[in-house]
Amino acid sequence: MSKHSKVGLAALRSGMDRKTASKYLASGQLPSASKTPRTWLTHEDAFAEDWALMAEMLRDAPGLEAKALFEHLCELRPGRYSAGQLRSFQRRVKRWRGTEGPAKEVFFAQLHRPGEALQTDFTYCAQLGVTIAGALLMHLLCHVVLPYSNWAWVTVCRSESMAALRRGVQAAVFRLGHVAEWHQTDNSTAATHQVGGSDRDFNEDYAALMRHLGMKPRTIAVGKKEQNGDVEALNGALKRRVEQHLILRGSRDFESVGSYESWLWGVMEKGNALRAQRFADDLAALTPLRAPPLPEYTSTRTGVSIWSTIRIKHNSYSVPSRLIGEQVDVRVYEDRLQVYYGGALQARIERLLGRNGHTVNYRHVIWSLVKKPGAFERYRYREDLFPSLVFRRAYDVLAQTLDTTRKADIEYLRILHLAASTMESDVEAALELLLESKGVPTAICVKSLVSPEQPEVPLLAVPDVDLLVFDELLESPMGVAQ
Repeated sequence: MSKHSKVGLAALRSGMDRKTASKYLASGQLPSASKTPRTWLTHEDAFAEDWALMAEMLRDAPGLEAKALFEHLCELRPGRYSAGQLRSFQRRVKRWRGTEGPAKEVFFAQLHRPGEALQTDFTYCAQLGVTIAGALLMHLLCHVVLPYSNWAWVTVCRSESMAALRRGVQAAVFRLGHVAEWHQTDNSTAATHQVGGSDRDFNEDYAALMRHLGMKPRTIAVGKKEQNGDVEALNGALKRRVEQHLILRGSRDFESVGSYESWLWGVMEKGNALRAQRFADDLAALTPLRAPPLPEYTSTRTGVSIWSTIRIKHNSYSVPSRLIGEQVDVRVYEDRLQVYYGGALQARIERLLGRNGHTVNYRHVIWSLVKKPGAFERYRYREDLFPSLVFRRAYDVLAQTLDTTRKADIEYLRILHLAASTMESDVEAALELLLESKGVPTAICVKSLVSPEQPEVPLLAVPDVDLLVFDELLESPMGVAQ
C-alpha cells in the first residue's frame, strides 16, 4: 500500500484475499494483535457429570495416568463413553494437572567448576551394530567425563564390574596425566554396596582405587540419575558421534576388540580437540597424577578340583587335568582369566558374566573321558563338549543311527579325541562333508578324511664311498691350485 496505494494489488502480492487485506488495513493492527484469547468451550464438556469423581481420584493418587483412569470411568459408566473420547479425556486431565494438580519436582541447573570432579557412567552400545570378525559385539562403554569442559574418554567393557570401572577410570586419568578432587559415579554395585535400608557405602576395592589415584569418591542419591546429569546426557551424544563415524568409516566390522577400541580413541581425540579452550581451564585446576597404574586384574589363589575345574567369582571353569589337586594363581581381568602354575601361564579363558555359569574345554577332559565313556551320558557339563553346531548334529546322527546310546557316545568321544589330537577345524570340515553326503560320521570315517595318506618313501641304493679318490684329488696339480 505504501508503494502504490492499491488494495487489490497489495493483497495479491501479500498472498491474501482482497477482503482480508481491507479488514487488516481498516483495523490498523497486525493479524497476531487482532486475535483475542478464547475463554469458552467449542464443545460441551462430555465429562462434566463425572469429572468431580475423576478429579477426586487424581487428587488422592496423582500418579494415575489418564488412560487407566478413562478405562476405569468406562467400567463405572458402561455405554456412556466410547474409545474415541480418550484423547479428549487426556486433554481434560492434562488441563487439570496444570491448574489444580500437585506441585512438581523442580530441577536446578548447576554451574560446574573447572577440575572439581570426574563423572563416570556405563552405557550400552549393542545398538551400534559393531561386529568383531562378523560376530555382533554385545558391549558397554565406560564413559568418563570432565563436566566443565566435557572432555571425555571411553573404554570397551562387557559389564558394569569393578574390573571395568578400574580400567576405565585409570585409562582416563593416565590419558589426562591429572586427577580431579572428586570422582563421581552412580550407585552401581561396582562402586557401592547396600548397608541397610536404602543406604549404600563404598566397596573396599573401589575406595582403595580412589585412595591410590588421589581422588575422593562420591555418589549420587539412589534413584536420582539426574544428579549424574552431565555424563548421562553425554552418553546419548557419544553414541550419536560414534554412529556418525561408523557411517563415515563405511564398515562396522573390526578385526578385534582392541582395534575397535583404538578406533574409538581416535574418535574421542577428535571430539576433545573441539573443547580445547575450556579444557585448558580444567587442566589448570586438576592435580598432577603421581600414582603408578594399578594392574587391570585382581589375583586369587584357588585349588583345582577332581573334576579339573576351578571356581572364580561364582562361575566354574575347566583347566588342564594335570593341575588336578594343585593350587593355581588366577588373574581375573574384566573379560578373561589367566591361570598360572609355577609362574608359567597354563590357560587363558574367556570370563563368564553373571553367576553359576560354567565353561568346559573338551581338550582338558577328553583324555580321561575316552577311558570312561559311560560318564558322558550324565556328565553335568555335557553340553559344553559340543564345540559347534556341526559337532552337535554329528552326535545326533550317531544317536539315531547306531544301536545303542553307549555306542554313539563312544564314537563321538573318539571324534572329540581326534579333534584334540589334531585340528578342530579339520575335524569339523570332515564332519560337514559326511553330514552333507548323508553318511554316518563315525570316528574311522572322520579320521580317514582328516589324516592324510602317508607318502611312500622310495628305496635308494647307497653307493660305497672310496676315500682314495679324495687323496688323488689333493695330489693333483689342479687340486693344489685350488
